[in-house]
Amino acid sequence: MNQSSKPASGAEPNANPYRKLIAPTFIWLALLTVPIWFSWLGGYNLLATRALTLGLAAMGLNLLLGTSGALSFGQAAFFGLGGYAAGETLMHLAPSTPIAIVMGILVGGLAAAILGPIAVRLRGIYFSMITIAFGQAFYFIVVNWNSFTGGEDGLLGFNRQPIDLGNFALKLDSVQYYYLVLLCFAVVAGLIALLLRSPLGHAFIAVRENERRLEFLGVGARNLLWIAFILSGMIGGLAGALYALLNNFISPAALHWTLSGDFVMMCVLGGMRSFWGPLLGATVYVLAENFLSSYTNNWMSALGVMFILIVLFFPKGLLGMLRTRVKS
Repeated sequence: MNQSSKPASGAEPNANPYRKLIAPTFIWLALLTVPIWFSWLGGYNLLATRALTLGLAAMGLNLLLGTSGALSFGQAAFFGLGGYAAGETLMHLAPSTPIAIVMGILVGGLAAAILGPIAVRLRGIYFSMITIAFGQAFYFIVVNWNSFTGGEDGLLGFNRQPIDLGNFALKLDSVQYYYLVLLCFAVVAGLIALLLRSPLGHAFIAVRENERRLEFLGVGARNLLWIAFILSGMIGGLAGALYALLNNFISPAALHWTLSGDFVMMCVLGGMRSFWGPLLGATVYVLAENFLSSYTNNWMSALGVMFILIVLFFPKGLLGMLRTRVKS
């Protein structure tokens, strides 16, 4: 009587515990070797760095959109403020790339901390509208403050500076700067992963799933959303600083609400309920923009059609579609 002892439910108690590490390992290996293989596909380092930077901003937004369930159209405000903070720091405060990056984080987080208590009092479309209003307020301030921000022409006259490591200096050419951005991305991704596994991260999800029940338990949803708002602003400021240093230029377009809409699109394209979804969405967005714009000036229309199709047929985004295909 050599009957199989496999449970009737079909579960596999001895399943490989390292299976969940396969996808993250592949992703990190791909990111680490981008300067090698991306050129084989006709890409270039600046494009890869741009995708990584925008993916970082989208991951920050996803703390509100995907994790906490709050649709914000103000992420570009923190992104742009971080970029201008980095540029102004290099021009007027200290010719230091690390200090410029830190200032971008601080300015983005400070703006979110100040505006957060107002925004989190609202829900739904009203929350979205107030974040648009905040972003546009900063946009018009930057456009009209010509003597400090350069106005509509943007901020010029700064350059990312080499990082002195004692006996060795990083010149921050295109390859070295990519790895600096990747280091920042890795730190933020690691912190977000830890956050999502912590009680605070579970509380963010509880706000999304059932805010009223959370209030009955004595937990203030507003305070939780405020914390998520600040964290999102800090990550947005970091991404904006890195973006400004990438181009050695920042313009008011970095604060416009349409860029916030692009960040939302990136989250939805990749999968806003998944950890890697925003990065995948940003990568698809940047590659599609680069490819389609070489053939037509109406590349946004083609991208819009792709976005609509994904929302209709793959509501969990591209990453959700890939996971479904793998499981099947």
